[in-house]
Parts: sequence; C-alpha cells; structure tokens
Amino acid sequence: MTAKPPRIVALGECMIELRHQADGLARQAFGGDTLNTAIYLARLADTAYAVSYATALGADDPYSQAMLAQWQGERLDTGFVSRHVGALPGLYSIQVDDQGERRFFYWRDNSPARRYLSGADSPLERRVDEVDLLYFSGISLAILPEGGRARLFALVERLRARGARVVFDNNYRPRLWASVAEARRCFTQACAAADIALLTLSDEQALFGLDDERSTQAHVAALPCPELVVKRGAAPTRVRLDGLWHEVPTLAVPRVVDTTAAGDSFGAGYLAARLHGLGPAEAARAGNALAATVIQHPGAIIPMAAMPGLFGGR
Repeated sequence: MTAKPPRIVALGECMIELRHQADGLARQAFGGDTLNTAIYLARLADTAYAVSYATALGADDPYSQAMLAQWQGERLDTGFVSRHVGALPGLYSIQVDDQGERRFFYWRDNSPARRYLSGADSPLERRVDEVDLLYFSGISLAILPEGGRARLFALVERLRARGARVVFDNNYRPRLWASVAEARRCFTQACAAADIALLTLSDEQALFGLDDERSTQAHVAALPCPELVVKRGAAPTRVRLDGLWHEVPTLAVPRVVDTTAAGDSFGAGYLAARLHGLGPAEAARAGNALAATVIQHPGAIIPMAAMPGLFGGR
C-alpha cells in the first residue's frame, strides 16, 4: 500500500489585487503572502508532498469562486477553506516604482479570513490530525482577533505534540497591529513554537526596535527555534540548524521589475527543497534562485513557463 504524501497546510488570507499600470488602468489578480508561498510550493511538489490552503471566503460572490478555481488549477487542495454567505474577500491596490519597490493600500477590515478561527470549528481544527506541516506568517496572526490567535496557538501545540512540524514567517506589517507590544508578544510566541522560522531581518529589526544589523543578528541568534533562516535582501542568506550557521549568496539579476512575493517565493523554494530532502544550505540556494526569478516579473505569481526547477535550473 502506497503511503500518502505529507500534507502541507498554509494558513492566511487571499485578497483581490489591483495592480496599477503605466497607462493609469489597473489589472486585477489575486494575492496574499501565504497564498503566494502555497502556490509556489505546489508547483515544486512533484509527488513529494501535497499542499492545502486554509482560509475563509465568500459563498456567493464571483471573486471567491474565481479564487477557488485558480487555486485548484495550481493543484492546491481547497478542502480547508470555509465559506461565508454574503461575505467578500479583502482588496488591496499596489503601486511599483522604477526600482521595483512597491506600496500597498488595503481594504480588508471585513474580510472573512479574519473570522476563520472564530465561531464554529474551522476545517483546519476539524482536520488537524491530517496536517503534517503548518505554515503561517505574521500577517496570518495580525488579521486574527485575540481569540483566533489563541485557537491558532492551541492548534500549534496539538501539532507539535504528535510530531507534526510548524513553520513561521515573520512578515511584519505595523498597520495591521493594535500595538507594537502585542505584535512582539505574538511573534515571540510563534518563533518559540516553530520548528522552522523564516525571518526577514529588516522586519525583525523594525518590530523589536533594534539599532543596527549587528544587534538584530544577535537578537535572532538568541531565538530558540531550531532551524532559523534569515533573509537579508541582497546580502547572503544565513541559515542555522543544530547550532551550525551557513551563509548562502543571493543571485544578482539584470533588472528588478517587482519585488512583490520575493520573500514568499524564497520561503516556498526553501521549504520545497527541505521537503525533498535537501540540507539547509542547498535549500537556501533553491529559495534564492526562485526569488531571483520572481522579482524579474511583474506580480506575485509568475507564469508557469518562467519557473526555475527545484535546483535553480529549468
């Protein structure tokens, strides 16, 4: 009897994206940090694992239906999605400057994803015993009310107790948090509970009010998470496993078109490589290769034909 592949579940929010074009018009797409990671993970899965996305959507609107159709077309399982009659997904607009850097503007206060862990048991809570790895981010935490965060951390405890793995990505968006103190408490709890922490150094520096990269590196090195991945922009990526640090160079690209999903795609490349049995340094190289490809294309999700292979080739 063939064993089932490990079940990877990413938790978060997908929104309607309006991307401004040079002619003043806007192009509609869908996006969200953990959703971007989930799609790239699914593209790199082969038969090594299966990927599900856990969120809440509307039950009777065309945008939610189009999201589900897109995810299923990307081989994402949607069995962990809850539906809410009368609800609409959140929306954001994005503007990109000549250097590929972007600005976001959000309309998400009534997004059903905020209620995913409120009320009756969510699909994730009902099916938690099927989950082999749970991936969530600082944005996943930020959009949940206090009670939802408590339920998420209870889920994390259940997963860890039976040997499942937990991955936390520290995406920090100050405007989503009521206070810095609340964000610090939640991020600290998430890092302590995670098997793998994917940390953007500048986010960690901003959240904890650290003065420079040296003090931020010292702060990160003191975190208890056994596998730490530190993303440092164009500087080499640093990875710690079993107390041993590795430095992996990033890849130079001819022109940065759009940095949207750079960190999300890196996380997917890193986790895919680890799930295929590669070591942390090799996984960081795979993550850097995917991120380098993604930032040379507009939007969060690049065409399938542009995807690099797991080891950076085609």
